[in-house]
Amino acid sequence: MQFIDLKSQYRALKESIDARIQKVLDHGQYILGPEVAEMEGQLAAYTGSKHAISCASGTEALLMSLMALGIGPGDEVITTPFTFAATAEMIVLAGAKPVYVDIDRDTCLIDVTKIEAKITPRTKAIMPVSLYGQVADMDAINAIAEKHKLAVIEDAAQSFGATYKGRKSCNVSTLGCTSFFPSKPLGCYGDGGAIFTNDDLLAKALKEIRTHGQERRYYHTRIGVGGRMDTIQCAVVLGKLERFGWEIERRLALGDLYAKKLAGLKNVKLLTVRGDRDCVWAQYTVFVENREAVVKALAEQGVPTAVHYPLSLNRQPAYRDDASAAETVNSHWAADRVMSLPMSADLTEAQMDRVVAALAAC
Repeated sequence: MQFIDLKSQYRALKESIDARIQKVLDHGQYILGPEVAEMEGQLAAYTGSKHAISCASGTEALLMSLMALGIGPGDEVITTPFTFAATAEMIVLAGAKPVYVDIDRDTCLIDVTKIEAKITPRTKAIMPVSLYGQVADMDAINAIAEKHKLAVIEDAAQSFGATYKGRKSCNVSTLGCTSFFPSKPLGCYGDGGAIFTNDDLLAKALKEIRTHGQERRYYHTRIGVGGRMDTIQCAVVLGKLERFGWEIERRLALGDLYAKKLAGLKNVKLLTVRGDRDCVWAQYTVFVENREAVVKALAEQGVPTAVHYPLSLNRQPAYRDDASAAETVNSHWAADRVMSLPMSADLTEAQMDRVVAALAAC
């Protein structure tokens, strides 16, 4: 059993993906070829955003967004410690300080009731993470941000395709950043990402930043990076977009089915999905006690698992913050218990039954 079944997905889309890659090989425009603008147009239309700016990775999307906002040394960015390292990593690389706010234990999303207490005169932005495929409470976050004149950057690396109060993830804040890493809900065959905004000035800045700060060739108006997404990877995403709507429907249905089948197991606690949004399950994650033993037992039954994430960022050596670590008790509780199960649009019910049976036997 595959933890994420990319092979079945490729078989279903092989003809289109192969043809699109061959087209790039034929025209030879490997950097900023026509597929880049075509993909950006489709992504903007899908989310309802005015602008979609492709970039080299979801990680690069975060850094470029911070740079476009002018965030740097002496500034603070509020975020969650229960996320992949890239979230805090880019804040630090921009020269700013990550300020950690604990999560809600039921959803693993940032606890919006604790954000305002962390705002200082140095705070410049809030960076919530749409974890596991569910968007954070963006209306409440945006209201806090507006009150304090802050930007909001949605780290939507895991939630492209998700909906919050009728709006698409990546179009619910100042800037939305997503990843096309192969395992994401919409993935390419390497690294890639995109930034979404409705702000014309930010879009212009981002396009310059991704090409070394160039307004035009060899005329550099700002500090930038080599942040372009290559044309072949954009061709892959275009191929995958052909059945992406179906894949999102499948992810939603499989998430509901998992929940029904796992509901009776006393050794498994489910994540809560709030009623005003959905979850596209980039990872189908549950809570278990004695995780090490459960992971071992499932492996013996041929069921792969993963842990996203085993150590909160404010306990990581590179991003350690002892003061906030004492406050983020829910993040540490979750880090000790989360376990992700096999999930992809091509997961079969028979495979899911194997997973559930293995868990029931633990």
